[in-house]
Amino acid sequence: MPEVEGALVRMKQILRWIERADAAEFAKSDDFTLQDYKTLHVLMVQPWPTEATPAQLAEAANVTRAAMTSRLDRLAEAELITRQVDGADRRRVLIRPTQKGRDMWNRYIFEGMARDQQALGALSGEELGKLNDLLRKILLSLGE
Repeated sequence: MPEVEGALVRMKQILRWIERADAAEFAKSDDFTLQDYKTLHVLMVQPWPTEATPAQLAEAANVTRAAMTSRLDRLAEAELITRQVDGADRRRVLIRPTQKGRDMWNRYIFEGMARDQQALGALSGEELGKLNDLLRKILLSLGE
């Protein structure tokens, strides 16, 4: 059905536009990368209260545990996160954002939200509501 293909192609194009805009913004910085931001982001918005294990973060970021370890090494070196052995279970390491990490995330989250709003700026508030309702309906039908 051409309408299905058209909708999927357009959704992918919108996401690519946002990804390119994000990449262009982070390309301006040598010391804080898009991957750094994405890692801090999953730590800040994940369901556990301000802490998570590396495995939980890897799953939330959809990266391998090895890739997450590399990302966490970089963030720890920049003093954006801490790693601490869990007192209740010494096999677990808990990752927490530092104040510097929170400040860095706050700096970039609003810039990213502005790019997202630009991407969907052609729609009115009512149209965005309808779009959200339709996308939610699709996700629910997929069990997501």
